[in-house]
Amino acid sequence: MNYKISPLWWPLMFVVSPILIPIIMKKNRTFKANKSRVKDVNDRRIDEAVPLEMPELNSLELTVLDEWKVKEGFKGDAGVSYLFKTEEGTTLFDVGHGPQNDVLAHNARKLNFDPNQVDAMVISHLHKDHMGGLEAYKNNQVMIPEELMPVKEIPCYLPAAAVAEGFKAEVITEPCLLDTGIVTTGPLARSLFMLGYTEEQALIIKLKDRGLVIFTGCGHPTIEMILKMVKKISSEPIYAIGGGLHFPLTEGRGDKAGFQLQRIFGTGKPPWQKVELSELKQTIATINSVKPEKVYLSGHDTCDFALDYFERNLTADTQILQAGETYQIK
Repeated sequence: MNYKISPLWWPLMFVVSPILIPIIMKKNRTFKANKSRVKDVNDRRIDEAVPLEMPELNSLELTVLDEWKVKEGFKGDAGVSYLFKTEEGTTLFDVGHGPQNDVLAHNARKLNFDPNQVDAMVISHLHKDHMGGLEAYKNNQVMIPEELMPVKEIPCYLPAAAVAEGFKAEVITEPCLLDTGIVTTGPLARSLFMLGYTEEQALIIKLKDRGLVIFTGCGHPTIEMILKMVKKISSEPIYAIGGGLHFPLTEGRGDKAGFQLQRIFGTGKPPWQKVELSELKQTIATINSVKPEKVYLSGHDTCDFALDYFERNLTADTQILQAGETYQIK
């Protein structure tokens, strides 16, 4: 059996249980309170959302700087960083673990990435694997390797308040069109047991003669909630869906010393619960119902079992994103 926590740790956990149990009980009370708050906030935001005029873009190029799966010669990580290029500009979406390890910098060098060609940065949500590592998360500060800092001060669009030194930090509060021709859904909320109240924004690109392309960071608000918001923003058909959907069913990424960290911290549920196959099936049914032609899945937060299940059951042409790869979405 694949345990979230190795049995070797169980005796110690029993010893410290008088400390752990009150902490977990307190977290559970906060978790339940946040769930009620999340429903009210998301319902209000979706209700208040209005259609947006979106430019029809002729092309969309996605280069993956950071991902769990990799192209030969590149480094993998349980983090995300995507580079979107259109005729309107270039957008860097998330920065993985930033300077915490050498993955982002290594892959960027190998791809001849020029940070001075980036027009804007968007952070999907303020978790360590998207905003620059554990130190970044602790300090509520977006951090990237020094060599990847652009010379010019570009905007950094955030889903909640945070520091972004060297950038023009701007907190997004509702759906809006960014300078690079890409639309953000604005923040949608989720109550996560371990990580608390979380705000996350997704990106929308309108491709001429195709429809909408939607990309998430982790998809914490759930794809169902994101699609509800997208439908309020635009009545265009959904052409492609990509990014993280957070299904660590049978294993986690970045496990440490016998702890499957994503299955403990990353499910959004209390640690005694797990992500069920029925939830994966429901997400697949939701995606199939909007009939995208293409799906680009992130492996950074979704186990191999779930990735394979997605590939076999989605009706769209489905690919698993790889660091070092460039995708022409057209």
